[in-house]
Amino acid sequence: MRLGLIAGNGRFPFLALEGARRLGHDVTVVAIREETSPALAEAAAGDPPAAVHWVSLGQVGKCISILKHAGVSRAVMAGQVKHTRLFADIVPDLAGLKVLGRLRTRNTDAVISAVADVLADHGIELENSTAFLRPLLAGSGVLTARPPSADEQADLDFGYRMADAVAALDIGQTIAVKDRAVVAVEAMEGTDAVIARAGALAGPGVCIVKVGKPAQDMRFDVPVVGLPTLAAMEKAGATALSVDAGRTLVLDGPRFYARADAQGAAVVGREPGAE
Repeated sequence: MRLGLIAGNGRFPFLALEGARRLGHDVTVVAIREETSPALAEAAAGDPPAAVHWVSLGQVGKCISILKHAGVSRAVMAGQVKHTRLFADIVPDLAGLKVLGRLRTRNTDAVISAVADVLADHGIELENSTAFLRPLLAGSGVLTARPPSADEQADLDFGYRMADAVAALDIGQTIAVKDRAVVAVEAMEGTDAVIARAGALAGPGVCIVKVGKPAQDMRFDVPVVGLPTLAAMEKAGATALSVDAGRTLVLDGPRFYARADAQGAAVVGREPGAE
């Protein structure tokens, strides 16, 4: 059975394509022109080759037509669309208008849930976006050579309740804490921008808490960290990072933890439901 891959930005689509191929799936890729790296077409030309079709934001009907023509009834979303795109001049097609017509709000969950519903109306079911990347899901406990110090752990513990509340409201999934005070909260700007702002506001010693939503839909908008996250932390002087175990993708795998160790950062995986 052919699998559909709806690709957004970042390295996530490349890894999902590789994982799907490794498990023997034939893949048809629908790439979002405004977000997806052109290099994905080169990666898709490997063995076995995967057809890549480019669509613009709002062309939901074209996406559905491509997938149905390829015989796709199951698809995964890999990679994000920048939240600020919600305010861009998007020209929707008829199916895109149906998506917009289902929206009560324009937050991330509402938009992507509406897209998923329209896909399902046409016989295309979205699957867990981490289905082919389970080895890259964060484990639990201390994930680096250095555990958090007592002060860092106190900041992380302090931050969990606020981060969970912000995520539950679908505002963002990351906060920065220092000395038991919230320094910065993510909205639409993304994790790296929050870390940079926290460093500018509070200086070195900031701790980063990234969480999944209480009812995280693993089909889309899964929390992601990678080498750019650590680079942002190093530049900002952030020293510790907490992610949710089993619900956060660590895109660079072992290289991520090696880089964290090299810069002296502590990384922990919080068990679901723990505070």
